[in-house]
Amino acid sequence: MESSRAARRNHRARSSRRRPLPYIALAAVAVVGVTAGGTVYVKAHAHSGVVSSAAAPSTSASASGSREATVEPVTQPTVDYDALLAKAMKSVTPTGDQKVSVAVLDLTSGESATYGGTAFDTASIVKVDILATLLLQAQDAGRQLTATEKSYATTMIENSDNDSASALWRIIGKAGGLDAANKTLGLSGTTGGDDMLWGLTQTTAADQLTLLQQVFGDDSKLSSASQSYIQGLMKQIEADQQWGVSAAADGSKWALKNGWLARSTTGLWDVNSIGRVTGEDGDTYLVAVLSKGSTTQTKGISLIEAAAKAGVAAFGKNGGSSTTASASASASASASASD
Repeated sequence: MESSRAARRNHRARSSRRRPLPYIALAAVAVVGVTAGGTVYVKAHAHSGVVSSAAAPSTSASASGSREATVEPVTQPTVDYDALLAKAMKSVTPTGDQKVSVAVLDLTSGESATYGGTAFDTASIVKVDILATLLLQAQDAGRQLTATEKSYATTMIENSDNDSASALWRIIGKAGGLDAANKTLGLSGTTGGDDMLWGLTQTTAADQLTLLQQVFGDDSKLSSASQSYIQGLMKQIEADQQWGVSAAADGSKWALKNGWLARSTTGLWDVNSIGRVTGEDGDTYLVAVLSKGSTTQTKGISLIEAAAKAGVAAFGKNGGSSTTASASASASASASASD
């Protein structure tokens, strides 16, 4: 009896081991997409079904899996905006002793570029820096500007009044105060003029772009109230001074400060312009254009306006954005070809 029962138990055990597993999970892997940077990412879906343990993957499934596994990442080309700006500036033709430098930041995309690194006299564009210094000092002291300081600031920016600038230059501590504030604001290539010669402060287009970021950008050492105050004044420039970077704006969508100075040593003109403009493409730009060596103020204005237009155009529909679009289209086409 025991032998017969043992035989039946052994038979049942062998039969149980021969039964196929009722469910096996299959992971179907598919390439979902390609990131902007060109990285391929995958997603797995688990499916359940009754499958024999002896079933082998089909040839078509293997081929598909192999094809998807070998998709190569597509690297989107990097746009060289400095090169685009340099190309755009070929349309600007300085004459004689004229020299020009441009720096542009597209606030919409965050891209920036600089053309030329020479130091220039600021002339009256330093008045924005003087006011930023005054406001920064007032913030540190925990005080508001006095009525007299506000009066000076208004005429200094809106009318480019030199006496008001000289008064505030003294209040901030002349070059020493300006240089200390600029260190906080991130300007590394600007040096205040000697004694009362604030108009001969030396700066670069790149530094002026940094100053504009402090006035108009989100990440600023200036409080939002201080930024709004300067911006408001730069939108109210008197009519005969509404030139410069505004030439690159769509209508009246600008805020600026200009500077012009005939050098007594050479008789040649420094003509500069800094500010924020909204271009015809709808993007908002910070633009700094510095020049020197013009025989007349009018020729200097023509030069910097041409440079401002070229600088903004380098980022517009005929400049960087079209290159970016082409790169994106190329990446999409490559990704589709691998699907």
